Amino acid sequence: MSEEKKSSVNLSLIVAIISFAAFAILWWLNSMEMGKAIHLCFLMSQTIVISIVIWQVCDPFADAAQWIGQRWKIPGSVRGATLDAVASSMPELFSGIFFVVVAVTATDKDLVTANGEGFGATVATCAGSAVYNMILIPAMCALFISYVRTSRPTIDIEERVISRDGMWFLGTEVLLIVFLFSNEMHWWMALVLLATYVIYVLVLVGDAKKFRQQLGELNAKIAEGATAQEAIDQMRADGQKISRDMADRIHDLDDDEDDDDESAGVLFGLLKIPLNSIVAWSIIFICTVLAAGACYWLVKVTYGMAESLNVPLFFVAVIIAAAASSVPDTFLSIASARRGDDDGAVSNAFGSNIFDITICLSVPLLVGCYLNGWQPVALVDEHGETIEGLVWLRVILCVLSVVTLLIMWHNRQLTRFKAIILCLLYAAFVGYAVFGSLGML
Repeated sequence: MSEEKKSSVNLSLIVAIISFAAFAILWWLNSMEMGKAIHLCFLMSQTIVISIVIWQVCDPFADAAQWIGQRWKIPGSVRGATLDAVASSMPELFSGIFFVVVAVTATDKDLVTANGEGFGATVATCAGSAVYNMILIPAMCALFISYVRTSRPTIDIEERVISRDGMWFLGTEVLLIVFLFSNEMHWWMALVLLATYVIYVLVLVGDAKKFRQQLGELNAKIAEGATAQEAIDQMRADGQKISRDMADRIHDLDDDEDDDDESAGVLFGLLKIPLNSIVAWSIIFICTVLAAGACYWLVKVTYGMAESLNVPLFFVAVIIAAAASSVPDTFLSIASARRGDDDGAVSNAFGSNIFDITICLSVPLLVGCYLNGWQPVALVDEHGETIEGLVWLRVILCVLSVVTLLIMWHNRQLTRFKAIILCLLYAAFVGYAVFGSLGML
């Protein structure tokens, strides 16, 4: 393990140890019933611990998924939008299911109101996660890279990533907003969202096939005696576009480099599990079960925080649950950026959002409709009014997404200055949620 990785592991361990120690102390103080402030701090400490647990569960899941992806020769942008996105979006999926189930089974409200509240929290979590992924993750990657990668201190984004993944995300977001304007979510809407994701995956499969075809052609030219750069120049002269990911892979092969990690990191990377097909799929199954348990805990804490603060569940979910469930996305994208895979870092954020909207909302919606006798889920409160915050969320989602895409499209690059602007945009979103919870909007 390099000195840089060792220092990163040591820092992560220190943060985790401090977090768990604070959780233990606050648990003890809360058991002594020392007041509402201690109780809120205890709930917040649980959120931090849950985030760490989700992070450590999703790390080996992502390693196993990437190992499988390497065997299929999937390009970085496609892997980031599929395997990485699924790995990091498991928390949103399970949280959404548990929000609906807990709302219906653990409250004394009528079925329609409880179902609406639970699915409203699911919408808030996925929408909040979408904003977090879209804005904060690229910003964090850009800030991190601007300090540690002096040779190329910017996140450089292929046009294909924005035109494909960015536009697909915007399209699925518009589709969701159209559905939300009816204030009722029907089971067939879930099927439309699921079908949308299937079509998106088919597009990615087509791109992966083109990538493998180009890779084969380049390897053939190199086998005939051409250098990696000569092979790339020949194909570009023929009018073919060669992505940076493709060029990097060919140069690595030409230099006889093999940096593929054949193991999954566990407990902050301190332990390494050698991977093969059986081990990889076993890790995915075990991590999925553990992630489900952590997400159930997160849902219970979110309900407890909303009750203690006496604010709508919607606003707590849009910040706390969304941020806690997006921790894996953050670390996966930063890890991709550190490897030089800028496209994978950005496409992971886009792919996670597409997965959140099309899968993490559609599955809980189907569960809610089933529990409601296949009647639509009404996004209204006990007074029959639209869930507070939902109207403004529709507008804010579109505005923030368009602004962020325009920032990324400019020079196809994220600089430190742009990252600061994105952080300010996310701060404005958090401010909206806070003021909304206080009834000031």
